[in-house]
Amino acid sequence: MNYAKSIYFEFTPRKYCVVSILLLGYTKEEYKLKGWGKMKVLVLGGTGVISRAIVVELLNKNYEVTIFNRGNNTLFDGQVEQIIGDRNNKEQFESAFKNRFFDVVIDMISFHEQDAIMTVDTFKNQTSQIIFTSSVAAYKRPYNTLPIIEEKESLCDDPSFLYAYKKAEMERYLHTVIEEGILPITIVRPSLTYGIGAANIGVLRQNYGIVDRIKKGKPLIMFGDGTNPWSFTFAPDLAKGYVALVGNKKAYGEAYHITNEDRQMWKDLYLEIGKIVGIEPIINYLPSEILYKGNPDLFTHIHLEKCYPGIFDNSKIKRDAPEYEATIGLNEGLKEIINWFEASGKYVDPEKDALEDKLVEVYRQLERNIQIIN
Repeated sequence: MNYAKSIYFEFTPRKYCVVSILLLGYTKEEYKLKGWGKMKVLVLGGTGVISRAIVVELLNKNYEVTIFNRGNNTLFDGQVEQIIGDRNNKEQFESAFKNRFFDVVIDMISFHEQDAIMTVDTFKNQTSQIIFTSSVAAYKRPYNTLPIIEEKESLCDDPSFLYAYKKAEMERYLHTVIEEGILPITIVRPSLTYGIGAANIGVLRQNYGIVDRIKKGKPLIMFGDGTNPWSFTFAPDLAKGYVALVGNKKAYGEAYHITNEDRQMWKDLYLEIGKIVGIEPIINYLPSEILYKGNPDLFTHIHLEKCYPGIFDNSKIKRDAPEYEATIGLNEGLKEIINWFEASGKYVDPEKDALEDKLVEVYRQLERNIQIIN
């Protein structure tokens, strides 16, 4: 498939030279050796937990990095170019990149088909690869395989979990782009990923509230019996996977999940935090269905996604990017995040803390009812 042919008339000879080199067989290492300068990478996003780690990894690998976001956070001490704008304003978005060329675009902020359409339309003549961020949530449940293998799974077709369904719809569109040969597309499906700045840790996503409750001797709520198998991934490891796919010809037209492969159970998240804090946590268990019915907005991700095993086969990413390896274990990753929580003010969400108290009372009531039955 000769993608360069459709790009030729859109660029000056110098820019066409770069595109042709990348698409007609040179590796990114050869690109550097031949003296063509740093590869230019645009990250749409760049300040979230995962995208920030990607920017750090790109800088470590000596890429020239531009980020596009709303400008709410100023990071990286001038090491990157920052373009401020609103992704939802199509005219502004397209105008921000007029006459700009990037070797690779990493899109961290496409959440549905229309977002992806905008990215493709904007960059189809202005880049040689787009890496889109989907999610393992886009896989249809129950899985066909365990550990989960990309090619043996299908995409979500149930709109009851809207986030997953929209990501799946986005992927279905991207597969048509791949089939039509419009430009090289790569899809990455992260699993649950933690890192500095995380706001997604715990069953209630209570974050530092977990540490606070452990220290106060207050029970934590876990879904099911806590034994659902899972691999917890940390952002710096995931970022290494993304960057290994930048300019990687083997990744054109492919989709990958990129995860840690250490195997834990969900309750290990709380048990490991307890070890770090030095206090054994009190864990109460409730079915995910009860949690979901009590607060669908908060617990949809638990009931419709995370109550299924989260163990993934990473053979594909390791085949196409042999340098990829996840090295951050659960204890090491959580220690770093807890240190960040401690340094950032130890914020506890009062509403989630009160909700967890109510759920603990539900658990105690169930215990009392069971004793009556006996």
